[in-house]
Amino acid sequence: MKTRALSLAQGRLEAKRSVRWEAMLQDDLDHDGRTDVVMADDGQGADVSEEDGIYTGQWEHDGISLTWTVVMDRLGPLTTAGFVTIRAAASYPGLGGTRVVELGTVRANPAFAGVR
Repeated sequence: MKTRALSLAQGRLEAKRSVRWEAMLQDDLDHDGRTDVVMADDGQGADVSEEDGIYTGQWEHDGISLTWTVVMDRLGPLTTAGFVTIRAAASYPGLGGTRVVELGTVRANPAFAGVR
């Protein structure tokens, strides 16, 4: 389970690192060419607070709960962000309770032309 959880979390990070910047908040989890999850900043489900600049997606697969976030360096549309922090956490049942693996990375906006 730990290996599968780690693989799912790593896969989400790699997908977010490789997708076009404009499609960063959309996920095609089954690779059929159609969006399965649109990440939200609405305070619903796994998203803790509305309009805080933290977009959240969630997926359950084979007993593993995967939650991933995209956090922009500034509030506003994704196109105005200079970079985002991407995190993925996969939780699964283990001895003594729930186990969690967490990974993160940073991705720069390739078209950013602003001031820090």
